[in-house]
Amino acid sequence: MVSILLATHGKFAEGIFMSGNMIFGEQENVSAVILLPSEGPDDLYAKMEKAISEFDDQEQVLILVDLWGGTPFNQANRLIAGHEDNWAIVAGLNLPMLVAAYAARDDYETAHELAQAIIPEGKTGIRVFPKDLEPAEEGGAAAAAGPAAPAGAIPPGTVLGDGHIKIKFARVDTRLLHGQVATNWSKAIAPQRIIVVSDNVAHDALRKQMIMEAAPPGIKAHVIPQYKMAEVVKDPRFGDTTAFLLFETPQDALEAIDNGVDIKSLNIGSMAHSQGKVAVNKVLSLDAKDIECFEELKKRGVQFDVRKVPADAPEDMDALLAKAREGLGL
Repeated sequence: MVSILLATHGKFAEGIFMSGNMIFGEQENVSAVILLPSEGPDDLYAKMEKAISEFDDQEQVLILVDLWGGTPFNQANRLIAGHEDNWAIVAGLNLPMLVAAYAARDDYETAHELAQAIIPEGKTGIRVFPKDLEPAEEGGAAAAAGPAAPAGAIPPGTVLGDGHIKIKFARVDTRLLHGQVATNWSKAIAPQRIIVVSDNVAHDALRKQMIMEAAPPGIKAHVIPQYKMAEVVKDPRFGDTTAFLLFETPQDALEAIDNGVDIKSLNIGSMAHSQGKVAVNKVLSLDAKDIECFEELKKRGVQFDVRKVPADAPEDMDALLAKAREGLGL
């Protein structure tokens, strides 16, 4: 696996390193070094050299720096001398670029290949809202703007594929479509569409717009109410569609199942803390209604996959429910 070194002016490298871990989980053989105002080029060079020497694999190293021609870039050039065939430097470090590097580390064996792969993501991560502020030549990244529907004007009753939408993954996540979902989960699942199923969000124009704007490249995002999802699963025009369903609450997932959505496994990603809820791990907080809902889902035969990101080991849902009951005094 390619080792990654982040090197920047000030504490930027440390901050983006922390942000990357929040979105993608902790990474092995990744290090961050910073240039402080009181330090000179040789100080940074020594930090970078030491960080690389501590990598398990020093054969393939990708160095991400903030500014082309800046001190971190110049010292990276000193370091790369003699390693040009295996090491690479990419300037213009931003969070989409870093997350793309984490997501692609398993797919590329060399630093050169990884460097080439992350450049488009770093560029497309630069967007502006309102969308009409984007330069005409760039156009902005495309995001689906309507309810889930087959592409084109397909007549009602047309049967595509086997006539049944393919639900590849279903997740409960208070934050819905955010960094972890838009990057590593979407990459792992590779759906054609991400569908947020929520009556509340479907009637909230601002949240709906933000979710559609967060769609990863190449995947359409939709926000639809429960009744619409019930129609979609019965519409044979979706027979060639693969979908990733997102629910804000377990209650939303249960309602969708009651409406005929075939969900056999439900990923539990995050449930925000609020008054009356008890935290059962770092990202899940439950109240009595949540416990009741999960028990009802179990009766429907739903299996639980409790993970924040794909690399996490699944947690025992029964143990978490028992912890919630104890914390709530039930």
